[in-house]
Amino acid sequence: MKQEENIPDEGEVILIDKPLTWTSFDVANKLKRACKFKKIGHAGTLDPLATGLLILCTGKKTKQIDTYQAQEKEYTGTMVLGKTTPSIDLETDFNADYPTDHITPEVLETARQQLTGPIEQIPPMYSAIKIDGVRAYKLARRGDEAEIKKRAVEIRLFEIDATHFPSIDFRIICTKGTYIRSIVRDFGVLAGSGAYMSKLCRTRIGDFELKDAWELTAFIHQKRVALNLEVDE
Repeated sequence: MKQEENIPDEGEVILIDKPLTWTSFDVANKLKRACKFKKIGHAGTLDPLATGLLILCTGKKTKQIDTYQAQEKEYTGTMVLGKTTPSIDLETDFNADYPTDHITPEVLETARQQLTGPIEQIPPMYSAIKIDGVRAYKLARRGDEAEIKKRAVEIRLFEIDATHFPSIDFRIICTKGTYIRSIVRDFGVLAGSGAYMSKLCRTRIGDFELKDAWELTAFIHQKRVALNLEVDE
């Protein structure tokens, strides 16, 4: 076996299907250690409770990260009307119940239309945005309040399927910087109720698709084999 030190890193673009509960940093850190990359970064954060396509760049390829981050993204997921959580997903406990009896297909369609096209949204307090140098989620977890400014994004496609109402499946194509949890939160408000996200998967970034991504442990296995490193059974 080769020594696990000083293995050259020529730089590559890696597509990983991010596991549930892992942070994007967790994935990058795991790959750096296991595959002996000297330099690695990811092109666009996914929340811990989201799965799907994560692009990582190593070595000289890290210079391309901004290019990938700027590309159009596609998501599928599920939101549930009638309840809310502080994080707008299942990271935190439910904090309120709302009526849903008044919600008709017409109400859902109006909300969908209002959240399609160029919009302004306020990112979730439970996010990695920095406020005076501190990550917003850190402030949220210790109960501090802070103002997050609106940002302009474009929702190029927003499809909904309310077959299993109050659960609503959705598909969204959007520009860089869009927070899907903010769309879910605002959809609930526009419907005269509340909403949280129960599932989210990123299926595409630009021309890169989830179907072409590696499962994390499978990638690590093949990479260590290729580098002639010891492989855990």
